Amino acid sequence: MFGAEKLNPREYSPVALAYIGDSVYDVFVRTRVMEGGDRHVRDLHRDAIKVVSAAAQARSVHNIEEMLTDEEKGVLMRGRNAKSGTPPKNADVVDYRWATGFETLVGYLYLDGKIERLEEILNAAYLNKEDKR
Repeated sequence: MFGAEKLNPREYSPVALAYIGDSVYDVFVRTRVMEGGDRHVRDLHRDAIKVVSAAAQARSVHNIEEMLTDEEKGVLMRGRNAKSGTPPKNADVVDYRWATGFETLVGYLYLDGKIERLEEILNAAYLNKEDKR
């Protein structure tokens, strides 16, 4: 996918992995939102924002934790614990940290070329976007 297999995710910080993971997840969500049919861009954007917010990502990651391998959980926790800057004004600090961990995992799998596993996790996260805790 876009030459990602040429980059070794083990050579990047969790924050750098989250940087690319954020974009990968955003494209995934925007694509899924468009599956609902052609609609006004404002409506597409509104629906996507509900899924990519820090709170939504935090809920999603908690709902898929049991499907993660030990390696994936380690990547998630490295991202969650990374010093990633100040959260946006509208985001809870705890949610922001979990969202950063999720984005780190997405970036890690993407750069590692594990696209099939990435799609499995993204689909599960998207389908489990409602809080089931």
